[in-house]
Amino acid sequence: MDADEAYAACERITWEQARNFAYGIRLLPPPKRRALTAVYAFARRIDDIGDGDLPAADKTARLEAARVQVLALAAGDSPDDSDPVLVALTDAGPRFGVPLAAFGELIDGCLADVNGASYKTFDDLLWYCQCVAGSIGRLSLGIYGATQPEKQAKMADDLGVALQLTNILRDVREDYLNGRIYLPEEDLAKFGIEFAPFGQPEPFPDAAMQARFAGLVEFEAARAREWYASGMRLLATIDRRSAACTGAMAGIYRRLLERIASQPSAVLEGRMSLPGGEKALVAAQALAGLDRWKYRKGAAQ
Repeated sequence: MDADEAYAACERITWEQARNFAYGIRLLPPPKRRALTAVYAFARRIDDIGDGDLPAADKTARLEAARVQVLALAAGDSPDDSDPVLVALTDAGPRFGVPLAAFGELIDGCLADVNGASYKTFDDLLWYCQCVAGSIGRLSLGIYGATQPEKQAKMADDLGVALQLTNILRDVREDYLNGRIYLPEEDLAKFGIEFAPFGQPEPFPDAAMQARFAGLVEFEAARAREWYASGMRLLATIDRRSAACTGAMAGIYRRLLERIASQPSAVLEGRMSLPGGEKALVAAQALAGLDRWKYRKGAAQ
């Protein structure tokens, strides 16, 4: 399989499954767009293993096999040429200087899910967010091109944390039904919140507990806004089309965060999302560069 065929397969995966991210990725010029779809496709593969129905031992084995694959690619080894995602990454990695080894952090985060990890403090949760989302930010930065690698990597990492905190708030009910609670135990205790035992149809059958949950959502949303403020400074340090891509993806999640903050109880009823027209509007604003100039001053600090 040649690189063009491999990239085409990665683009199909991305357009079919990326939901929010596709709005931003489409704003990149073709070479960067194709490379980022390769990163997304492999990240999606890892996520699907972690979220699948296999026994934990089989998930662990598959995740470790994925780690071996990506480390081999990072070392310059040739992949199985029948696997389009690996073929595309083999081309994108050296072409753009993508730090492919960062996929190992995503795998570490997925292994934490497989092993049923819980998080006592926000610092514990921060590690997880940096693994599963910050790593994708740093991989993407490799494609965008870094002129101040250390500084920009920190911004990309911070933006990833903001997006993951938004995901955690959005998916509270869904995660609970899958036997997972990501909110830090110290925060739950602060607001007097206890989840129902796993296996129940709802995380908070008690109305008083639902009311206290709203206070926790407001607290976590304020925390996420701080991470967005730090991470969005990245936009002013990268080229216009890369900034548009990042601004569109982050902008969609920021709007989603504000919707969650204004309707905390809604996340207990089902997954919240923005309508397609609103996502397209955010992408258009990002392409116009509105966020890039807004954060220009902060990036220089």
